[in-house]
Amino acid sequence: MSKNVFCLSGTLAVAGCAVLYLAECGSGSKSNQGVNQNSSQIAGAGSSFIYPAMTRWISVFQSAHPGVQINYQSIGSGGGISQLKGGLLDFAASDAALDDDQLKQMPEVVQVPQSAGPVCITYNLPQLKEPLRLSPETLADIFLGEIKNWQDPRLKKDNPGVELPNQDIVTAHRAEGSGTTNIFTTYLAKVSPAWDKKVGKGISLNWPIGLGGKGNEGVTGIVKQTPGGIGYVELIYATQNNLPVALVRNRAGQYVKPSPASTSAAIDAFSQELASDVRNPIVDPPASAKDAYPIAGLTFLIIPIHPKTPANGQVVQEFVNYIITQGQDEAEKLLYARLPAPLQNQGQKLLARLSPQNNQAAATSPR
Repeated sequence: MSKNVFCLSGTLAVAGCAVLYLAECGSGSKSNQGVNQNSSQIAGAGSSFIYPAMTRWISVFQSAHPGVQINYQSIGSGGGISQLKGGLLDFAASDAALDDDQLKQMPEVVQVPQSAGPVCITYNLPQLKEPLRLSPETLADIFLGEIKNWQDPRLKKDNPGVELPNQDIVTAHRAEGSGTTNIFTTYLAKVSPAWDKKVGKGISLNWPIGLGGKGNEGVTGIVKQTPGGIGYVELIYATQNNLPVALVRNRAGQYVKPSPASTSAAIDAFSQELASDVRNPIVDPPASAKDAYPIAGLTFLIIPIHPKTPANGQVVQEFVNYIITQGQDEAEKLLYARLPAPLQNQGQKLLARLSPQNNQAAATSPR
């Protein structure tokens, strides 16, 4: 029998891990309705991009599901994928969906979008009284090392009338395999032929210049501690650390601020492509999307079709169902973009395949 993998077709801080303990379930729970295990320990790991939301989701889930312990480690998308592949996790979170070749090397999994968010460009220039503005070409040249000083003419062109400091630029990037890196470099490769040729895109690559930090936390720390620093992180990390974020010029010629609304505009701009394959990137949307922020991405939960135990499978199924439905309210509060209703509905259909009693049927259904 051929190996089948279900991928959703259709249409994201702080170091450490979230470990939450929930009191024992009451005897009045109805059978087959909600998690009713005496004790379940769930292990997840991966994206630091989604860590703030994941921490909140776990906390809310605790109040309704006693007897469950969920441990999520913010180790980067690459680390989560690797541990899931090794059979160490009940689920992984990644800002880079697995492609067809990668899926062949994994256990049978489903990939469910859980949220979306902007990859913002944060910087340490306290002299500026208004947000930095960056064109795609300028941003790529900064991370290529072609622009070395904040008074470079290309930066002055993007920021007319702004007094930029005569200060060296220090770039910060992720040191480990990262879905945030994948979103950022997919954008750079699309807008800059030089970047595409010299560096490329992916969760892990050889950076031309810069300092490496572990997780969104590490990159934020480097920027915050380095005068003249600049790096890419999920929006909540910059916000919680009182760091400014740049406006990035989109294809419509608008300099757009990263936000849940401008990320939703990017999702909407690619609705047809996402309906065909949810793994489609949503970076650099077309000029018709005037309000769209150009560096954004969906983040995914990667879940084995065959859980370690039926009890674990049921917990993961209900937890993910909460995330993609009611949990979207909590994600919005933390500056992530809400999943559109079609993505939520399709995610629920995928999760139905993970029911312990339906595992055999899921394993034999067509891809």
